[in-house]
Amino acid sequence: MKRTLKKIPIINVMARYVYRKFNPIQSFENSEKYWIERYKAGDNSGDGSYNKLAVFKAELLNSFVQENGISTVIEYGSGDGNQLKLARYPNYKGFDVSSTAVKLCREIFKDDESKKFNLVSEYSGEEAQLTLSLDVIYHLIEDRIFNEYMNRLFSSSEKFVIIYASNTDENPEDQLAHVKHRKFTNWIESNKVNWTLRKYVPNKYPYDYDADTGSFADFYIFEKN
Repeated sequence: MKRTLKKIPIINVMARYVYRKFNPIQSFENSEKYWIERYKAGDNSGDGSYNKLAVFKAELLNSFVQENGISTVIEYGSGDGNQLKLARYPNYKGFDVSSTAVKLCREIFKDDESKKFNLVSEYSGEEAQLTLSLDVIYHLIEDRIFNEYMNRLFSSSEKFVIIYASNTDENPEDQLAHVKHRKFTNWIESNKVNWTLRKYVPNKYPYDYDADTGSFADFYIFEKN
């Protein structure tokens, strides 16, 4: 339903309203419950983890890992694993709030010993040379959850953090309930002074009111001083 309606630009706003009203997983209470129920209902990680957007992300990430000799990677918000199918990481650990997503990834990559998956609640101080946040930050609606997530993302990295997200405080009135844009670079400047933004990479496919063909997320690559 969502994919069909949003193809018609003139009713884009109405399509969002209809989708929110009649899609059962859109009864939003909090960030964690939304994603738990979303995966439980059989939905996926979203358009950003599929098709040309997934390829764009994988090309940059795989090149970065190879060029910088990265051997260990942690991702917070590993989702349904579709994006990871394109990844080339020597050693990877993914964390997610959804037990359904974790079980799905364990099944998909059951023959790949280089990949491990756990619930965020099972995090026990693991560290990696590179930590990843892909299409996650703008889904962290609660300030407490956002702060906890960001602190873990940076404190568990030995050298690099890569964030793929929007970076603005502008939130339109017709926005979906599970989306909240944040100017996260302001938070990093205030709370992680020993980290520097080394590179900004704009999206190859900018958002054009159709999440199938574009994204409002860009890449931000941070390095520990």
